[in-house]
Amino acid sequence: MAIQLCQLNRLLYTSTLMRQQKKKHGKPPIFTISTPSKLQTHASSINARELIDSGAVRPILPKDAACALNSEGFILLDIRPEWEREKARVSGSVHVPLFVKDMDNSPITLLKKWVHFGYIGLWTGQSFTMINPDFVGEVEMVVPDKDAKLLVACGEGLRSLMATSKLYERGYRNLGWLAGGFSRANDGDFPDLEGTEKLQYATIGGVSYYLLQLLVLLQVVGKSK
Repeated sequence: MAIQLCQLNRLLYTSTLMRQQKKKHGKPPIFTISTPSKLQTHASSINARELIDSGAVRPILPKDAACALNSEGFILLDIRPEWEREKARVSGSVHVPLFVKDMDNSPITLLKKWVHFGYIGLWTGQSFTMINPDFVGEVEMVVPDKDAKLLVACGEGLRSLMATSKLYERGYRNLGWLAGGFSRANDGDFPDLEGTEKLQYATIGGVSYYLLQLLVLLQVVGKSK
């Protein structure tokens, strides 16, 4: 709906300019339409997928991650927000968040935060975020060697796709992508963990978290009967 309104506003604005220019010059002007930001983001995802399909970035399943870390020399780069990492994390992993909490309190941003809370935040517990503008720079500070093997990981594998694309563009060439993210991990895939929650459930929050806890409780009760 928001995209449709945006497109409608753009058409109305363009139509108004064309009428004004026609009255002034007697003929309509030629406009150049820029690519919408949503399509640009999608193109970035396509580039990340192409890196994987071409072999430039190596997909690694959670069950194979321990071997990659312990035997192949990969460094685990956790790009989740701080509130997800606090729940559960792999010991020894490097943390640089790709998304950070949006601290802007302008009226427009506050409206966006309210809508986000109603549709997403209440159910998932996710905060309203923005892309960390210093993400690559912060990675370069903790892992300055562009030849280092980095296994990029997030909760479900989507944010880490974006992160691998950004890192590749800045010269990192030995990149791995945790396919499916931590949510696809099974108990024992990462033997050394810290935190209070299961690694695969750390992304879940809000009402969804309590529903998950209820489901787990029902399964335990069912097994005990």
